[in-house]
Amino acid sequence: MSKKQIAVLGLGRFGASVARTLASLGHEVLGVDGNPDLVDLLSRDLTHAVACDVTDEDSLRALGLRNFDCAVIAIGHDVQASILATVLVKEIGVPFVVAKAAGKLHGRTLEKVGADKVVYPERDMGARIAHSLLTGSVMDYIELSPEYTIMELVAPPGFVGKSLRDLNLRALYGINVMAIKSGEMINAAPLATDRVHQGETMVLLGSTEGLHRLERMLQEA
Repeated sequence: MSKKQIAVLGLGRFGASVARTLASLGHEVLGVDGNPDLVDLLSRDLTHAVACDVTDEDSLRALGLRNFDCAVIAIGHDVQASILATVLVKEIGVPFVVAKAAGKLHGRTLEKVGADKVVYPERDMGARIAHSLLTGSVMDYIELSPEYTIMELVAPPGFVGKSLRDLNLRALYGINVMAIKSGEMINAAPLATDRVHQGETMVLLGSTEGLHRLERMLQEA
């Protein structure tokens, strides 16, 4: 997994979660918010955290956003600020912009002004809860597209003590293990010889169909 430079604009609950997760996976993350208290709260977890107006073009350009691989517009219920920030980061030259939408109309507007991907956290939460109920070990479930999904999975008993080579998830299900988390420690580039231990969390990336097959296997085990 190559390290990327990612800017997260808006450090509320959703933005903070995205920023911390990206940082924990080894990416360089810049957090930006107009609230200095939120910036202070995230400053130790991120590569950089800056308090500024995310709708001010000069301020955003001064942050060097044109050099970033991706920007996440995670602004909450201020629809106007969300749309303006999306327009600005695209004009600055960020190649890939992910924007959070509060609803369908907001989402369509974000797409029209240049967002490359629109996410609906409140709507998608229902799918995550459903998956966690079906398979108690599934902690989180994020569809990147209809074809690909990221899933956080607490190591099932049948995985414990086995190496990634033993599990052979790529061959069996088309799934890659992106990271293994043990408490505060993150192994962001696990090797085939690394073993899975009890209580660890596995971050999996694969085809949605492959992950569904894995879930069914875990339910039947």
